[in-house]
This record gives sequence, structure tokens and C-alpha cells, in this order.
Amino acid sequence: MQNNNKLSYDTAYWMELRKKTLERNASFRKRVITGTHEQTHYSEDNSSVFLWINTEPGSFPLHWHSTVEIVMPLQNTYTVTMNKSTYELQEQEIFIIPPGELHELTPPSSGFRLILLFDLNALNKFKGFTRLFSLFSLSSHITPETMPEIYEKERELLLQVAEEYADGGDLAEPSILALLIQFFVLLARNTEEAVPASLPAMQPNKQREYIEKFNTVFDYIEHHYMEDITLDGVAAQIGFSKFHFSRLFRQFTDTSFYDYLCARRIKAAETLLLDPNLPITEVALQSGFASISTFNRVFKKFKECTPTEFKDFNKENSRVKSRRH
Repeated sequence: MQNNNKLSYDTAYWMELRKKTLERNASFRKRVITGTHEQTHYSEDNSSVFLWINTEPGSFPLHWHSTVEIVMPLQNTYTVTMNKSTYELQEQEIFIIPPGELHELTPPSSGFRLILLFDLNALNKFKGFTRLFSLFSLSSHITPETMPEIYEKERELLLQVAEEYADGGDLAEPSILALLIQFFVLLARNTEEAVPASLPAMQPNKQREYIEKFNTVFDYIEHHYMEDITLDGVAAQIGFSKFHFSRLFRQFTDTSFYDYLCARRIKAAETLLLDPNLPITEVALQSGFASISTFNRVFKKFKECTPTEFKDFNKENSRVKSRRH
């Protein structure tokens, strides 16, 4: 189903692609949302990717899921609301919604868009993945204006993902994951190159030194988030005062050190909560929270539900899947 002219996909092409994705997603019944939590369902067992061409005029009210979501309007606009900000996506602009982020999707009265959901765990076994993790704590809006150096390539990679998914076959999923790795590596490199613009005026070699130091911080958090990490301690490791470090960390990530660390711990907790035999207290400790009260409070802040509610919902969902098989 290859189209060599990447700039001129027409409606007929997208409707043919939609037909193929519907056939592949034939086992999908309906979205399952408990409170604001949406459980992601895949077209096949052991899959980690779900894609479709959405033509429905109805909106997706406030919700979150543990998967990364990539949205690209194909005809007409699409509106994403997240963190009290509204993004009006134009045709073929790309928007990445991090896992765990509450968001709302609102379509116009006509048009259609590509929506891709994938499990981050499918990528995190690769060496160097920790360098990409900071990307998944923030949204990204990729347009010809915001990222002119990479927009066309990113768009092309996403279209290749859609074609691979629609065509199916035994090698479709590894091919899709390879394309997604290219997609996010390209985004990460572009982000690293753009970071100096947000740093205080300094020599290029000093900017590179700061970037390397913060990559070290991201690696450290990834491997030690379950331990008693403090802002003061991490700042001291790379030779900064806590005030200087806090300011630079926000410039690098657009979030605070504490919120970034909490987001990583909550991501770990989500995985641990899927184990029906692991008590909530143990989940809290293994995720890096010193007390169950702190864990409950932070989890509720990020997920709009308690750890117990999250665990119970996934337990019930597992029973439903077992009955189907």
C-alpha cells in the first residue's frame, strides 16, 4: 500500500487505509473508561501498538491512559486540551501526549485524523532509552514552524507506521517499533540541539557541558528513582547549588525536579500495580515513596484515582479478558 508521493495523500487513500485498520482492529469493541482512566486495548494479544483513522465527530472527554498517544489531523483541524492549555492542531501537524496526562480531544464537525497508542515498555529495554525518557514527561507539538529541521521526516515516519499497521503481517510490529525508535531519537536529538537556546548566554562548550550534566541526571533518576533521591543531593553531584539546578532543570524539562521524579515513580507504580499479589504498601516502597500516604496523595494527583482503584480496575479487566478466552 505504498504511496511514493508523501505530500499528496488524498481522501480516497486515507479511507482505504481506514478500511484496512478497521479490519485489523476487528476484535476491538469499545473504549473502556473507569472514572478518567482509559484502559488501552490492542488488536492482537501481546501487541503493544493500536492505530486507527478516526472519523467520528464526537469528542473524547477528559481521560488518561498509560500509553503514549500520537495524534495527527489528516483532514481539518483537531483540538487537544491538556494541563489547562488548548492546542489547535492544523492538518498533518503532530502532537504527542505523554502517558498519564489528563487530556481531552475535540474534533470539528467533519474531517478525520490518525491516532496512535503504544506501550512505552516496548521500547524501554533498548540501551540508551533513558536518554529518551524526558521526552515522555512532556507533550510535543511538531509543526513546520516549531521544528522545521525534522518535521517532514517525522511526518514521513509516522505515515510509514500507519502503512505498516494497516498492511499487517508477522513483521509489522517489529517494523513499527523500529520506526518509532527512529521517530523519537530524531525528536530527542532535535530537542538537545534546541536546549541551548533556553540556557543562559554562555560559550558553546559550556552549553554542551550543561547538556551532558543533565543527561547524567536523567540517567541517574532512571536507575535510582526507587531510592531516597533529594534535589540537594542530585544538584551537588553535578556541582550546582540547588537553586541554580532547579532553575536549569525547569528550563530543560519545563517541569520541576520534584514533579519529574514523581512522574517516573508513578510510571513504575503503574506497572507494579498490575501484579495482583503485590500489596499497595510494597508498590509504594518499590516505586520510591517513603510512606503510603505520600504515595496515595501523589498518585491521586497524577492519575485522578487512588492506587487501590487503579489496581482493582486492572484486576477486573484481567478477569474480563480471561472470560473472553
